[in-house]
Amino acid sequence: MKPYDDDLVHFEAHGAAPLPASSDQGHVEHDGARIWYATYGTGSPVILLHGGLGHSGNWGYQVPALVSSGHRVVLVDSRGHGRSTRDSRPFEYELMASDVLAVMDALQLARAAIVGWSDGACVGMILGMKSPERVAGVFFFGCNMDPSGTKEFTPSPVIDRCFSRHAKDYAQLSATPDNFNAFVGAVSEMMKTEPNYCARELAEIRVPVAIVQSEHDEFIKPEHADYLAQSIPGAEFILLPGVSHFAPLQRPDQFNSVMLAFLDEVLAQGNGEQGPASS
Repeated sequence: MKPYDDDLVHFEAHGAAPLPASSDQGHVEHDGARIWYATYGTGSPVILLHGGLGHSGNWGYQVPALVSSGHRVVLVDSRGHGRSTRDSRPFEYELMASDVLAVMDALQLARAAIVGWSDGACVGMILGMKSPERVAGVFFFGCNMDPSGTKEFTPSPVIDRCFSRHAKDYAQLSATPDNFNAFVGAVSEMMKTEPNYCARELAEIRVPVAIVQSEHDEFIKPEHADYLAQSIPGAEFILLPGVSHFAPLQRPDQFNSVMLAFLDEVLAQGNGEQGPASS
């Protein structure tokens, strides 16, 4: 594994590690959008959901680790992100969650574990909340579940480098490559009011959950992560020392070790079987 990229200098210049050759990739037409997906490997299915303004290629250090550990990895570009399109409606996390279910249906995945990063973690938690029969567990990294959980935004060189990489990738991958500024505005508008779930709703979650918080997360209050872990029945809290909101890129081995341990635990319970999707 490459040296630490705590300052995201390598990521800004080169992106994450290139994804391996996929077993299958394409688009699923769903609710006004074409949702891009790709699959890798065989075994217990794990869906990786990227963060806001990013795309599935940001998981380049996680896919090989998951495949070599015996998982079938499914990547999904959120609507309007990466290779996925969107219609004129505002971004909504619940709509993004419905897109993931559409991909699962197309791939005939009855159930999968979800690993979500930032906005992708919110989407994964919504799936665990609203469609628990489809979710073996949620690895919830670096996100809030109501607006009170976010810190006041403070620019930094690390955030600037990440944003720069996102802009380059959007221009290369998107069907609307000149619309990055409008895209950022639309995603930012969603983040002002979403997600917004109360403690009562969190208390109804019954799938296994790990709340994973970085020591130096730039966006999420540590006390909010504690609150989530306390509000969701049986949730596990995991602190990642020395890293920030970009831990999967900064220190992949550290992130992967806790991710794989969680997946081993929840999938060993027999909840990760692959089969035809329920109608």
